[in-house]
Amino acid sequence: MAKTGYIFLSKKYDTLEEDRQWMMDYGCDNIIEENGAQEKLRPQWKKLLGNCTANDTIVISRLSNALRGVRELGAFLDLCNQYNLRLICIQDKIDTGGELFTETKAADVLSIIGRLSSEATVLRRREARSLQTGAAAPKTIKAGLRKDREKTVVKMYKSGKSIDDIWKASGYRSRTSVFRVLARNGVELNRGPHQGPIKKRNEE
Repeated sequence: MAKTGYIFLSKKYDTLEEDRQWMMDYGCDNIIEENGAQEKLRPQWKKLLGNCTANDTIVISRLSNALRGVRELGAFLDLCNQYNLRLICIQDKIDTGGELFTETKAADVLSIIGRLSSEATVLRRREARSLQTGAAAPKTIKAGLRKDREKTVVKMYKSGKSIDDIWKASGYRSRTSVFRVLARNGVELNRGPHQGPIKKRNEE
């Protein structure tokens, strides 16, 4: 029964930090962040769905951040029904488990579904325009993703998460990378066998 968060890094994502923190506080085992340049293919989203098992929980910001229209919504709901998946939409205030956002009514959900296609279209056009900025765009996107991921690592450590939990959520290949990020951001280790300032040899 894994809890997985998914964030599509779209332009003008005003609630990115809020959503990321919400997922960490909720206890997501992994937070997947999809590169905005992958708006059409969404390989990380497809991989997430392909790895789902019975009774898993998927946490997203809103339907339009993960799904590209009502057709994808229909296929996704079929998958949720097949595996008894729980869906939590933070900004849409939807919880199919019925525990959170109890103030949300059926009419609210129908309204959100009604806006899905138009909101997804706006997102697609925004990402398409961002990819027309020239050859320098991929480098800028990569730098932005690295900065966001490092912020997540630092926040998770300061909130008390273990190094192993941070490593799994960050997507780094090794635990050493987590220590390097903490060192680069001036974080002093304060738990278990890892205490005090991180030695300079761990820095990149």
